[in-house]
Amino acid sequence: MKIYDDKHIKNVVFVGAHNSGKTTLAETMLFEAGLINRRGTVENKNTVSDYHDIEHERGNSIFATPLHTEWRNYKINIIDTPGLDDFIGEIISSIRVADTIVTVLSAQQGVEVGTEIIWNYIDKYHKPTLFVINQIDHINAKFGESFKSIKSLVGNNAVKIQYPLVVDGAQCIIDVLKMKMYKFSPDGGKPEKLEIPEDQKELANELNNELIEKAAENDETLMELFFDKGTLNEDEMRAGIKAGMLNHELFPVFCVSALNDMGTGRLMGFIDNVAPAAADLKPEQSTEGKEVISSKESPTALFVFKTVYQPNLGQITFFKVMSGEVRLNDKLINSQNGETEVINQLFIMDGKERQPVTKLTVGDIGATLKLKYTETNDTLASPKNVIAIKPIKFPQPRIKKAVFAVNTKDEEKLSESLKKIHSQDPTVEISFSKEAKQLILSCQGDLHLATIDWTLNNIYGVEARFEKPKIAFRETIQRSSASNYRHKKQSGGSGQFAEVHLKIEPWYENMEEPQGFNIRGKEELDLPWGGKLVFYNCIVGGVIDQRYLPSIMKGVMEVMEEGPLVNSYIRDVRVMVYDGKMHSVDSNDISFKIAGAHAFKEAFLNANPKLLEPVLELTVKVPEEMVGNVMTDLQSRRSMIQGIESNNNYQVLKCLTPEAELYGFSTDLRSLTQGRATFKSSFSSYQPVPANVQKELVNQ
Repeated sequence: MKIYDDKHIKNVVFVGAHNSGKTTLAETMLFEAGLINRRGTVENKNTVSDYHDIEHERGNSIFATPLHTEWRNYKINIIDTPGLDDFIGEIISSIRVADTIVTVLSAQQGVEVGTEIIWNYIDKYHKPTLFVINQIDHINAKFGESFKSIKSLVGNNAVKIQYPLVVDGAQCIIDVLKMKMYKFSPDGGKPEKLEIPEDQKELANELNNELIEKAAENDETLMELFFDKGTLNEDEMRAGIKAGMLNHELFPVFCVSALNDMGTGRLMGFIDNVAPAAADLKPEQSTEGKEVISSKESPTALFVFKTVYQPNLGQITFFKVMSGEVRLNDKLINSQNGETEVINQLFIMDGKERQPVTKLTVGDIGATLKLKYTETNDTLASPKNVIAIKPIKFPQPRIKKAVFAVNTKDEEKLSESLKKIHSQDPTVEISFSKEAKQLILSCQGDLHLATIDWTLNNIYGVEARFEKPKIAFRETIQRSSASNYRHKKQSGGSGQFAEVHLKIEPWYENMEEPQGFNIRGKEELDLPWGGKLVFYNCIVGGVIDQRYLPSIMKGVMEVMEEGPLVNSYIRDVRVMVYDGKMHSVDSNDISFKIAGAHAFKEAFLNANPKLLEPVLELTVKVPEEMVGNVMTDLQSRRSMIQGIESNNNYQVLKCLTPEAELYGFSTDLRSLTQGRATFKSSFSSYQPVPANVQKELVNQ
């Protein structure tokens, strides 16, 4: 296969809402370029990009799929992405390695919720972007309204390159960059190139002038030319459009019918001639903030943006060559863990089809198999210059579930399978809650969870069940309390004996030392689960030997690890051991540990114990017209609204919400706002649980 340089490699990612036609557009491009002989369809489950069984089952894209095509001496790498934001990790990682974003809209719907969500990430990465209004030949197509919705999304820098027209029953496209009309047969394909009809010339000239002005705005030289000549030629316009795209200040708009192959060839020509190439973008940054020089003469650096596990192949690792070149049998260092990986196989991937190559150069996208130590976000670098490319920041999960193997003998297999799923999709997080004794799976939404469940069943052979996770409550006390306990056990020979008298009090920062005690020793413990235990030795007269104090504290700690209210950790208590008894023969460490535990538990229950719950700092971004419903829902979840800020057409609600009340919030928020609201949360503090809630929890 021909090797292209970085000026002739165009990496584009197709993004857009569900059912906008991204997969069909990718299929049509491959067909136009002659890489496939027949176009598949999503309905017939035979497209190049949607090849996974679960995609066939569900009828939509779930994974980002790299493809490639060659068009007029350019190589176009295409990544076809899902349209549902449950799979946002696939979309973000693809945006990260793309040179140009192709945002596909349905001419029936225009900008949808999914488009808005994805646009926020495109805008964050400041990537060159063009818009494609698809399905222009549909009976319900509304090109004008669709274009207006783009302008509402990105502002006045959206500019028409094309608009659709029907002439004598035939679908046509007016191109105001080339100032030509393309007329298509009902079967699409190569159009007839015609002059613009007389009745369209005024509109076409007006749009052409607008395009010239927008192109000139982005380059000082072009601006001077424009002032001198009053116009720009086509090549000058191309240069200005490219500069505007690179500045993220110009968003060209095209129109196509991907299903009927109308306009795709012209779109590919624009990608070739105008859309930025890998060589045009700003250099990548290393984790140390240094520029990664994008040159084939530089040391090799590959950035891994995606991994896929296939049962018959193992792990497929997808990467972009950020600098240098990669060849078969190269030995590269994983900068995250220092391990050496050998590139034994090198491919260009088109869906599930692999095309072997001997090398790939800077700017290109490729894949390899069976790397041992490499996952998504890792960098493989030349031993001459071991660098780490700045990793992709994935969004935090929106839902959490406790996950169990239906068959208990599969628990270990379940854990290993979930680790593999996480390595492929970092938006899936796995953790083990020691106090709840639960494996916790966190992901992006209900559909994401259903996909994980399908993968566990069909790929890894593990049947799982999902439950509401237990909340990590804390227990503490509100007043002081004293208690004593005598442990006595005789069973012939040496017995067990210990008596412990202690007092407990709530602990808080900078409190005075306890009054009325002869303090002989003090131990202050920062507890692993937060808060403190302060333990005082106040024994006088040697009634308890010094060596038994650590055992008493062990007994106290055992109770603190499984509190008497709801078996949660206890925090923020101080304990004064001030009296007791021992026996010269029967006293031992175990006796004092038992006595200490019982005395502490009894004192705790008499000290007006209180449950504390984790409270999260919750930020919800809501469209203005939907704020009322969302605030009502939040208040029903015991949220305290801390503030409201305006952000364009959105309101940002900042509130404190108990974690226990957020179960199901993601699904309800999506329902209340048609998926347009987003949220993020972080731990804030532990706060007392209301008395009625505490009573219910303790009874349970």
